[in-house]
Amino acid sequence: MASGGHTTVIQRVLERRAARPATTEEGTTATVAVMVRVLPPPKALLVFQDAPLRQHMQRRITPDLLECEAVADEEEALRRFGAEFRPVVLTDSLELIRKLRARPAARPPFIVYVAEVDDAQEREAGILAGADECVGRRVSDCELDARVRAARRITELESVLRITLEENRKLSSTDELTRAASRRFFGKHFPREVERAARYKRALSLALCDIDHFKKINDTLGHAAGDEILQQFGPRLQQALRRGIDWVARIGGEEFAIVMPETAQEAGLEVARKLRATISHTPFKAGKKSIHVTASFGLCGMDHVASGEHRVAEQVLRIADAALYRSKESGRNRVTAAILKEPGG
Repeated sequence: MASGGHTTVIQRVLERRAARPATTEEGTTATVAVMVRVLPPPKALLVFQDAPLRQHMQRRITPDLLECEAVADEEEALRRFGAEFRPVVLTDSLELIRKLRARPAARPPFIVYVAEVDDAQEREAGILAGADECVGRRVSDCELDARVRAARRITELESVLRITLEENRKLSSTDELTRAASRRFFGKHFPREVERAARYKRALSLALCDIDHFKKINDTLGHAAGDEILQQFGPRLQQALRRGIDWVARIGGEEFAIVMPETAQEAGLEVARKLRATISHTPFKAGKKSIHVTASFGLCGMDHVASGEHRVAEQVLRIADAALYRSKESGRNRVTAAILKEPGG
């Protein structure tokens, strides 16, 4: 293709994206929310020479907020930090901060300096040493919690950015046509949703849905009409779900996956039924025509994701796919549900 052809294609893409900025922004926000949620709590290194202060900080920073490891010796802290990166460091040592900042590293930690006295001079000393945040050792529980949560948010977003940049060359996180998550994003992050559910002993449901007789729509109305329906289909699914929690991925031509974290089997079944009705009750637009579209659903729900089990994500996907097949074989436009039983259940 000539360079002018490339320019035309680029212009079309930019014009199409400019025509729906809100949808693109919402898709990006939802994608980031999923990536942040499935990350485990950041690891933190607590380095305090003062033993009572070290023990006090260990009690105040709970495991669900940061996964903490505490040491008293600076050299031991540097050794452990070198062996395994910790995105967050809390310390009362200005010298340790200087040494950490002096180390050549592709990824710097977020450092919170806990000063003996909470005054301007101490905060200035902490910042000049290289700290990102400074608090006094007598800081209230509420303020410490807020500042540590801010540190966590920053490190999580930095991790998401790093992951996105690393993976961007080999996969796109968003399906261009439907604005749902892509097949490769699903393959990467659905197992992480399962791992997160197992880590916290939470429920999880997965629904697969397939547009009924989609080939017939393409054959009779043309692929342009099929694309218009797909453009409306993904957002219609997402609008009926919990924003920032549940998410949709396009995993095939007309096949979608709906991931519902912390949703047990019965609740997942109700959501799938709601989605089926949402698709079938309101016609889709293709050009000037209104087209009645239905979809078949297969659901696999888990009331409690067991930890320590292997290949759970694959089992869930296989069970949901089999349930979807039963829906299609039974006449389509219906929901079939199955549950992944716990070992020994």
